[in-house]
Amino acid sequence: MAVSRAAGYANLPNDNFIPAIYSQKVQKFFRTASVVESITNTDYAGEIENFGDTVKIIKEPTVTVASYTRGSTINTQDLQDDQITLVVDQANAFAFKVDDIEERHSHVNFEAVASSSGAYALKNSYDANVIAAMLSGAGTTVGSDGSGQDVGTYAEGTSLAGSPEIDPINIIANHAKRLNANDVPEENRWFLADPTFYEQLGKANAKLMADTTGSAKPLRGGKVYNGKIHNFDMYMTNNFAASSTSNYYKVLSGHMSSTATANHIAKIEVVRDQDSFADVVRGLHVFGRKVLRSDALFAEHILID
Repeated sequence: MAVSRAAGYANLPNDNFIPAIYSQKVQKFFRTASVVESITNTDYAGEIENFGDTVKIIKEPTVTVASYTRGSTINTQDLQDDQITLVVDQANAFAFKVDDIEERHSHVNFEAVASSSGAYALKNSYDANVIAAMLSGAGTTVGSDGSGQDVGTYAEGTSLAGSPEIDPINIIANHAKRLNANDVPEENRWFLADPTFYEQLGKANAKLMADTTGSAKPLRGGKVYNGKIHNFDMYMTNNFAASSTSNYYKVLSGHMSSTATANHIAKIEVVRDQDSFADVVRGLHVFGRKVLRSDALFAEHILID
């Protein structure tokens, strides 16, 4: 990891901002907060350092099984070691000033605050980018912006007879059905929706929500519940791109193996601001993402009015 003070700025007043330490803290906060880090294959993160790096991923081969009778000849299959390339072709940057006087006289730990704030800003941009790529790479998408299943607004116990609205739990059940049809493994499945969907899910299924929440302490990386619903780990995010039609939302489900991601805080440096008594802290975050298995991603547009 390349982290440094810029050349010519060896002696800076705000020694709290040691680049290497700050970079590690930003990365730690980032990984804790990011939903994408929890729902994608991140095994390749340690293999990249800079923008333009590539990772060669060997695609899992398909093994053919044939019937066998005693004494018959077994045909040997040649496995294909197809490669998929993950390119680190995305980047985000941040830069902020730390005033000498404010830093020295404030009771606030500027390094901690800046680490958290910087990480959350990077997280939001990164998650939005990768989620958009997963939506576009999904093997099946039901509905469209302005057309989708009506989840509606109602309380638990309300009769849905004769209503076009369905219980949001049935949305989740249908996603499970779709992944089952594609032989997607049940382990490491996830379901992703925004807070509006979970608000409706809670209204319609208060007892279920109470049973699955378990511990009340905050969970890592956007995870909503300790338990599972229809074998899904349940995640929440505000980083779906907004629909152009009012009251329409997106939900996405999949398997952790569907998408590979790799990200890295490539550089953190501190330079002296030329126009004030302050340090400028700036950083570069690089990443790549690749949908490996589109049939393990299912997207849907829904109406909540």
